[in-house]
Amino acid sequence: MHLAELNIGMFKYPTSDPRMAEFMDNLDRVNALAERSAGFVWRLKGDNNNATEMRIGDDMAVNLSVWENAKSLENYVFNTVHVQFYRKKEQWFGLMEKPHMVFWPVAEGHIPTLEEAWSRLQDLEKNGPSERAFGWAEVMDQERMRNLRCA
Repeated sequence: MHLAELNIGMFKYPTSDPRMAEFMDNLDRVNALAERSAGFVWRLKGDNNNATEMRIGDDMAVNLSVWENAKSLENYVFNTVHVQFYRKKEQWFGLMEKPHMVFWPVAEGHIPTLEEAWSRLQDLEKNGPSERAFGWAEVMDQERMRNLRCA
């Protein structure tokens, strides 16, 4: 099984606004890094090579991807240049009061749809973590358990 992830956010400004320039000017570089990262499988993108024009729910921007495992995703998020942008997310995105990230297992070769991802996020919000939809803490707990079994 692979790991699908959806991360949503509300842009504070239109993507053409100068206050979004640092984010927008680095999207191709950060996305290319993801695609070159060990364990990367797939990411949602439109004709502009990113997903900034796609929306879900109440006009939320989306990031939808599939990774071989949680360790690969964690390495990309926290051990590459991506972390520099992650730390600045409040400059470009409003604070979320509801869950804004969800993970779920997908069969190898399965490409999740936005509708599937939205359903998983709604499930997490309504029912809390489960095998169907879970958050980052549960992803890392699963990875720790897998490592213990392999040791």
